[in-house]
Amino acid sequence: MSGLRLALAAAVCLSTIRALPLHAQRTHVLIVSGLSGDPVYKTSFQRIATTVRDAARTRWNVNDSSLIVLTEDSVPNTLSRGRSTRDAVGSAFTQLSQRVQAGDVVMVLLLGHGSGEGATSKVNLPGPDATAADYKGWLSGFGKQSVVLVNAATGSGDFVPALEGPGRVIITATKSAIEKNESVFAGFFAKALAGDESDGDKDGRVSVLEAFRFATREVVKTYESTGRMQTEHARLSDSTRATTISFGKTTTSTDPRVVVLIAERQTLESDVAALRGRKATMDSASYDRELERLLIAIAEKTQAIRAAGGKP
Repeated sequence: MSGLRLALAAAVCLSTIRALPLHAQRTHVLIVSGLSGDPVYKTSFQRIATTVRDAARTRWNVNDSSLIVLTEDSVPNTLSRGRSTRDAVGSAFTQLSQRVQAGDVVMVLLLGHGSGEGATSKVNLPGPDATAADYKGWLSGFGKQSVVLVNAATGSGDFVPALEGPGRVIITATKSAIEKNESVFAGFFAKALAGDESDGDKDGRVSVLEAFRFATREVVKTYESTGRMQTEHARLSDSTRATTISFGKTTTSTDPRVVVLIAERQTLESDVAALRGRKATMDSASYDRELERLLIAIAEKTQAIRAAGGKP
């Protein structure tokens, strides 16, 4: 199949499908707030962490056992389950890895001040810092899940090449380790996840790509409104996959026809994820043919859901 035909098939599919969860899919969230170094930053980090925590609870239906918040505070409080030390972060990843099932979504948000380059990039934590190499090791336990890791710290850009891979969307607040000035990306990204303003297609759910685009637009507006040169440029590793991962309430239907059609589409979406996992073992022509077939089938199911009166 030609690249043009595949692109057209993908466009048809992505213009109509929503990333509804698979029937057993759950969302798991880890929020790590590092050292603030200043009361102003501490207040900002707490506000952002609280915004995402509350959205996970009230909008995404995340169970408390799958929602871990770690902060620099040495004593657990109403926001934090524990201190954000390197060992505690590693333990949190282990806890979630024991809870996840195939097809689940794992959302990781890192807040703080960053430094370093390549695999040694880090977010400053109480005690020894965790590096990008550490996070790469911790993420290895989530090979059957969709992972969204957002490093919203300053100087975070090198996390993208260090962590990107199949099944993952890596987002950083900056494009490189050189952009170390105060960043405003995290606040806008949290706002995007927690509200409806970023829901471009008005389907009741916010995709990772929608949240990223909303946040980057607001960052530009902020710098332009103050007449400052923009010193942060966010990065996203996989825009296609970012389109297929969404957060929000699941739309349900009492019409048995719609329920069956949605279930069939969810199976096809799972087949796409499995196919992408086999891409490296397939010849390109076979991969393209199968991907085209699945994408078109998903688009057709979506049209059938609409025709039956369902909300796709």
